[in-house]
Amino acid sequence: MVAVKQITLFAGLAQWADAAEKVITSDTHFYGQSPPVYPSPEMIGGDGWEAAYQKAKAFVGDLTLEEKVNLTAGVPPNSTCSGVIPAIERLKFPGMCLSDAGNGLRNTDFVSGFPSGIHVGASWSKDLAFRRAAAMGAEFRKKGVNVLLGPVVGPAGRTVRGGRNWEGFSVDPWLAGVLVSETVSGIQEQGVITSTKHYILNEQETLRMPDANVSAVSSNIDDKTMHEYYLWPFQDAVRAGSGNIMCSYQRINNSYGCSNSKTLNGLLKTELGFQGFVVSDWSAQHAGVASAEAGMDMAMPGPADFWGGHLVEAVKNGSLPESRITDMAMRIIATWYQFDQDNGIPKPGIGMPSNVLDPHEIVDARDPAAAPALLNGAIEGHVLVKNTKNTLPLKKPRMLSLFGYSATTPDFFSPSRDVQLSDSWIFGKEAYNSNYLSPDGFATFGRNGTTFGGCGSGAITPALAISPFEALKWRAAQDGTATFNNFLSDKPDVDPTSDACIVFGNAYACEGNDRPAIRDDYTDDLIKAVADQCNKTIVVFHNAGIRLVDGFVDHPNITAVIFAHLPGQESGPALTSLLYGESSPSGRLPYTVAKHDTDYGVVLDPAQATGEFAYFPQADFKEGVYLDYRHFDKKGVEPRYEFGFGLSYTTFAYFNLSVNHVSGANTFPWPGGPIVSGGQTDLWDAIATVSVDIKNTGSVASYEVAQLYIGIPGAPAKQLRGFEKPFMRPNESQSVTFHLTRRDLSVWSVERQKWQLQQGTYKIYVGSSSRRLHLNGTLDI
Repeated sequence: MVAVKQITLFAGLAQWADAAEKVITSDTHFYGQSPPVYPSPEMIGGDGWEAAYQKAKAFVGDLTLEEKVNLTAGVPPNSTCSGVIPAIERLKFPGMCLSDAGNGLRNTDFVSGFPSGIHVGASWSKDLAFRRAAAMGAEFRKKGVNVLLGPVVGPAGRTVRGGRNWEGFSVDPWLAGVLVSETVSGIQEQGVITSTKHYILNEQETLRMPDANVSAVSSNIDDKTMHEYYLWPFQDAVRAGSGNIMCSYQRINNSYGCSNSKTLNGLLKTELGFQGFVVSDWSAQHAGVASAEAGMDMAMPGPADFWGGHLVEAVKNGSLPESRITDMAMRIIATWYQFDQDNGIPKPGIGMPSNVLDPHEIVDARDPAAAPALLNGAIEGHVLVKNTKNTLPLKKPRMLSLFGYSATTPDFFSPSRDVQLSDSWIFGKEAYNSNYLSPDGFATFGRNGTTFGGCGSGAITPALAISPFEALKWRAAQDGTATFNNFLSDKPDVDPTSDACIVFGNAYACEGNDRPAIRDDYTDDLIKAVADQCNKTIVVFHNAGIRLVDGFVDHPNITAVIFAHLPGQESGPALTSLLYGESSPSGRLPYTVAKHDTDYGVVLDPAQATGEFAYFPQADFKEGVYLDYRHFDKKGVEPRYEFGFGLSYTTFAYFNLSVNHVSGANTFPWPGGPIVSGGQTDLWDAIATVSVDIKNTGSVASYEVAQLYIGIPGAPAKQLRGFEKPFMRPNESQSVTFHLTRRDLSVWSVERQKWQLQQGTYKIYVGSSSRRLHLNGTLDI
């Protein structure tokens, strides 16, 4: 028996030793997985950049090598600008301020807190996306910010538990692309440069940066999936004129995102014809000459150990041609000229002191004219997914009882000289409570109060924010409604005379780590404890990502559920307007809510450093384009609430579907136009139109979100390719037309490296969600 045990032990040790030998210890193992593309293309100044290009050429022509290099990296700021490019005083160049972020200017005073990206996605509103962006851009400009570090279309939302999914618009690339285009246009019309980020495949926070002997995770992807899914919204941003692209932390096919010549030189600067400059994410640079040759133009927050004097030395010793430095400077200065920043923009970082508690010049960036965009943007990003027993809208209830930790403003919501408290305010951690963490030490929900926004560099620091409780109490006072509240107990007692009860919870997310889970027992049990005592229980979630509800949603007394997302400073007024019927809900889900977390498959969790890849973690995107509703369709899985779903206080009917070719449209399989910003010009030529009539058949005026899905031959069963959001009064009808472009109807050909218009029969679906498709037809090409 002893001998048998020894044999078993030796066999186990041998297996362990064999496994240890297989652990990859050098990144040379991965060389060649990301194709090299050199040299870095020089900007040519076409497509509306001609005047800026000529001005930059004259300016840069007067610079010394050292001055050109100084434009390519940040210096320590004397403000709360996230990054600063130094001035060149002899040429009257004032320098540049780059600042966070895509949901509002952060870490300063007298600014607004706008709805977060996920909230904009849930609004399905092009108009609100543009108006939000314009108002936000105006605030950044008043504070002397040259580059707004947003919007976000990476992460795209592949990893369901992703810690930064809330910063982006949607897991669907077409919806994200439309909304990022509107956002880029709105911001840049104010003369502020957008930094569309994080380019590209930055799909998890876990292992996003190297740590000790472990490299950052590698997002491994094929060319077809890259083009049809992840590059798609970046392409829309470039077409809209985004002046800056931010390269990402992680590796792409085992080459770091800010040193990846395939994605920067090949895809961005060649295929998409990008004319602006590429900036690193903060401390995302891991090479010197190599990152310059790969297409990165600016290092933030500074040159670190790679650029600065080392670039000067590299040019002088022949390691790097000066023409590359010149192009880096050209791209930066041409972008500055492109948005007229040589004319009238305030001093960089004005009114943004390093500590807002110190004496400083007051610059109030807010504009009363932005109030409708803030409020309506908050309203339309709420999604009503359940409403039974005529629970909503409320009609002057006699007694309303309020519960849950996410109803009130956190007790601390202010700048502070205390380092820990200051950090909480600066990065949006106010709701975080260290006593309520998951076993791995992260927060699934924020027990300290409501979440106006998410946590991290995309947080908001609004001058004024109104919580749901504050707004509801004011409304109750106007109506004479008795109101009880218990925001402390997880097993509260409920007054039996309550006409309705509202339970507030949230789903917390923070940059730097992925969410521990997409549901939690504490909140589910709180909801059920109230529902057991109240026959009309309304659940409101401020959710920074997907939040499952199957732990409670079928309880007979849970009669309404609202995903309130991250509404920004107008959270309370927006929710109150919806609850009382002053506005009809018009938000739609920009993602799919599953019944079980396992329904999402392999993309539920972030990749880890394990096995042979213990030092070089790998995230293999083997699912291709089959994410979210495409995955649920392919696998035949029934979701709890499908992508595009949302209720309103009225009903709509769809009729008269019409599918038509555009007369004279070129349906040759391959595009042939020249490359401009965004790609070949004829990718945006209209090929067909789809029209439908919609009628409001209910008794309440409301928006409807009409959605067009296409089944392309040889592609997923259906993909979003259009949406419109008409407002209709009772009995009113409107006609909606969707315009389908060559790009909308094409698939990516790896062999030809072009978009290919398919020959055959396309399936056409129009409806109110990805699964409520009221009309269908075909298009033959």
